[in-house]
Amino acid sequence: MAGHEHHHLSLCFCDLMRLLWSLVVPCAYLSLFLTLVLLLLLLGLRVWLQGRRKARRTQDGGPAVAFFHPYCNAGGGGERVLWCSLRALMQRYPGVSFVVYTGDQGVNAEQILEGARQRFNITLPRPVTFIFLRHRMLVEANSYPHFTLLGQSAGSMFLGWEALTAFVPDLYVDSMGYAFTLPIFRYLGGCKVASYVHYPTVSTDMLSVVRERNARFNNADLISRNPVLSAVKVVYYCCFALLYGLAGSCSDVIMVNSTWTLGHILALWRSPSRTGVVYPPCDVRAFLEIPLEEEDDEDEMDEGWEELGQELAGGEEVEGSGGGGGGGGGGDRKCHTIVSVGQFRPEKDHQLQIRAFRKLLDRKGDGPGGRESLRLVLIGGCRNQEDEERVLMLRGLCQELGVSDRVDFKLNIPFEELKRELVNATIGLHTMWNEHFGIGVVECMAAGTIVLAHKSGGPKLDIVVPYEGRQTGFLADSEDSYAAVMETILELSPSARLEIRRNARESVERFSDQEFEASFLAAMESVMNKLER
Repeated sequence: MAGHEHHHLSLCFCDLMRLLWSLVVPCAYLSLFLTLVLLLLLLGLRVWLQGRRKARRTQDGGPAVAFFHPYCNAGGGGERVLWCSLRALMQRYPGVSFVVYTGDQGVNAEQILEGARQRFNITLPRPVTFIFLRHRMLVEANSYPHFTLLGQSAGSMFLGWEALTAFVPDLYVDSMGYAFTLPIFRYLGGCKVASYVHYPTVSTDMLSVVRERNARFNNADLISRNPVLSAVKVVYYCCFALLYGLAGSCSDVIMVNSTWTLGHILALWRSPSRTGVVYPPCDVRAFLEIPLEEEDDEDEMDEGWEELGQELAGGEEVEGSGGGGGGGGGGDRKCHTIVSVGQFRPEKDHQLQIRAFRKLLDRKGDGPGGRESLRLVLIGGCRNQEDEERVLMLRGLCQELGVSDRVDFKLNIPFEELKRELVNATIGLHTMWNEHFGIGVVECMAAGTIVLAHKSGGPKLDIVVPYEGRQTGFLADSEDSYAAVMETILELSPSARLEIRRNARESVERFSDQEFEASFLAAMESVMNKLER
């Protein structure tokens, strides 16, 4: 009986295998047929798009370069890169026409160019054509509450297709970091492609955060506490990183904004011969025009307070004198302001600044040069309701730590007030982990503050580095180290601080518009020369 059942099972298994095998051949033929149809469709699209480019070039009489910048009417550092790039290329290549793909609605070309002039003081020497895209919402993060990276990247491909069908350029430049648009323009449009990367969409640091199950702004507590969800997210990031690297490697020219970004792009895109650092342009002229003046030392300040006290009837105590009284500790006695400049976004880590400032106050105590002589000023912009709620949370933290009387919040202030705050500050504070570059750090150095930045990313590798062997600032990476370094800076003599400020100001010339344009043109020369043949 058992043998009969075994024989029956063997027959069923053989029948099943024959059935599966009989399906393999038709499926293989069907797959081959569908693959050929897809290839023919893609080839037809490529021929159609190249025909449109040839017809346009015949009509215009020259090549065209198109920049993909869906948010070109914004006022950030990425937009400054766009306008400086266009200005440099227009001046160098008079026979080339230029196009910008933008998703901005409710504005026209004249308004966009006027905004660039007002925000950046940049006027283009020749006209530029704008292609207005209708589906920018496809690349906005709030459209994808889950799997945001994947959703935005897929959305960028659809937006890129809209751009390509609207205008087929000879050279396509992605200036916002949408790497998944590169293969569309290269393989379907037959274009040369270049990219300027401000920040990698995914990085090895992001993978490390998830693997180590650290809770951060881009790794929710729910995931960091759950080993299964963390493992799934690691697999998701690894697969995405592979696709991101394949897309980015399509670029003929790859420019990155810092050494930190360079390391990650080399690891992911694996195209070292086509990749180089082009520092972004930082408009620091308004700060550099302000003369650096040596701070008064302790004896001079004592004399000043005595003279002022003689003039004041009743001998009232002057606020900000640092407690008055005779000799004492190191450093000078002025009221020191510590300034932080940056949008109130979670990655800026304003909590670290407030907690480190509290520890500094504990270190300094209530004596001369202590608590009453120190003030933390947090300057930044609020983009939306979420940022405003974050400011309320930070105010609550100040109350909880007992420092609300020594911390000021200044939101969306005009440039003149920002300049005044920076010029009067002693320390410029920066706490963002792995900031890709750090334009705010450069501005603080140009204004004459002594920078204390996070020991990571662009500030560590490119900005707060020795200049001709001389110190330009300080780095820290924890509450205790920030508090200790701030105390060290405050205890320096005025002449020592002045020396560091001078070194820092001299070093920021590396990030001027002129340096950017020279580096950008050198990087683009190889592909631009091919267009003019």
